[in-house]
Parts: sequence; structure tokens; C-alpha cells
Amino acid sequence: QVQLVESGGGLVQPGGSLRLSCAASSTVFRISTMGWYRQAPGKERELVARITSGGSTNYADSVTGRFTISRDNAKNTVYLQMNSLKPEDTAVYYCNAVAVSMYYWGQGTQVTVSS
Repeated sequence: QVQLVESGGGLVQPGGSLRLSCAASSTVFRISTMGWYRQAPGKERELVARITSGGSTNYADSVTGRFTISRDNAKNTVYLQMNSLKPEDTAVYYCNAVAVSMYYWGQGTQVTVSS
């Protein structure tokens, strides 16, 4: 089993920054890709960014240049630095980890961008 614990969400003004963290614990499985997804009210969950154990990254077009994903493999922790936040970034952000082709999800953390 893989458990994910997220932190770092909150309320921020447009143009501001937030940093999300997600710590993964796995007693058996090796975690490969980790990432962040988000779901806004009335919309489907979408990929924000992901990073492999080797450090390769993918970003949604809407966040490229503003968000940066990083990872500490020794701690099984993934981070999402979010800069220049916009109201349309408002959503519940979910941490994701892939282990043995299984997807695991965190409980979600709310990010609200509003003045």
C-alpha cells in the first residue's frame, strides 16, 4: 500500500505563490512517477504536472512557466511550486503516485486564488 499526505494549500491573491508538498509512504512498493492533478468545481480532474523517479517532467500547457514540480527521492516527497497564480488555478489539488502500475491518491488540498 502507498499512502500520500499533502500539505500547503490555502488562499492566495492573484499573482501570489504557494508551495504544495506530498509525502509518500510505501512499505512494499517502489514508487515511480509522482504528480499533481487538480479538479475545479464542475470540471474533470486534470493533470497539472508529473515527475518520474529519474527527474523527467511534464506540465499542463496552462501552468507551463508558472509551476515547477520537483522531487526528493530519498524522502519520497514531491513538491509543486506555484507562482503567478490566477483565479482559474482555483481547485482541489491531488497528489498522485504510481507504484507497480497502480495509481494512488492523496486526500486533496484546496487552493483558492482570489482577491
